[in-house]
Amino acid sequence: MKFPFLLLNLAMTADGKIATANRAFSSFSSRRDKEHMMELRATVDAVMSGARTVDLNPVTLGPGAVKYRRLRKLRGLAEYNLRVIASRLGTIDPKAKIFETTFSPIIILSTERAGKRRLDVLRSRGAHVETFGKSEIDFRAAFAWLLEEWRVKRLLCEGGGEIDDALFRADLVDELHLTICPKIFGGRSAPTICDGVGATSLVKATQLQLKSMKRVGDEMFLIYVRERK
Repeated sequence: MKFPFLLLNLAMTADGKIATANRAFSSFSSRRDKEHMMELRATVDAVMSGARTVDLNPVTLGPGAVKYRRLRKLRGLAEYNLRVIASRLGTIDPKAKIFETTFSPIIILSTERAGKRRLDVLRSRGAHVETFGKSEIDFRAAFAWLLEEWRVKRLLCEGGGEIDDALFRADLVDELHLTICPKIFGGRSAPTICDGVGATSLVKATQLQLKSMKRVGDEMFLIYVRERK
């Protein structure tokens, strides 16, 4: 199967956390990191996140300001990127802000476990819903479908941690953009950039190669590429 080129873009504290222990949303990275996120969005066909992100935050997963939409058109991309939400149980608030915007299609990847009634509610909000797998999302099948049906050649994922873990385990990640911020959250229950099942041995750990690094103020911007076996 062929898949889109997948980029992950993540910001974390110096101790590897993406939120505090109570999982409350907190925008802890710099303005430059936010700009980097929008610059990356301007290079892809679709932007993806998990259900928790769109439930708890007023996000639209859109391309942002006019200057970024112009960049997209200069690159031969559609002015507005597709928006993808991954939710294995379909537990997305149908009143979330993302459903109030209609500038581009919203695609929801889910599973058979979500149940028809719950997914039909999301369809009534204008979302395109497809199931891949019985209880866990089969991301390899889902991404192959995105490439074939929606012509998604480049896909940007912005978390969260459980989705990131699933994507690494499925061997789908091509490039990781990681911003390290000068903060310490602590807390054993605070989420990290890659939660979920994880590797059960060192042999199964994901191997990365450092492509570039840049310091801006007290933040480090790192780009890693996947080391293919």
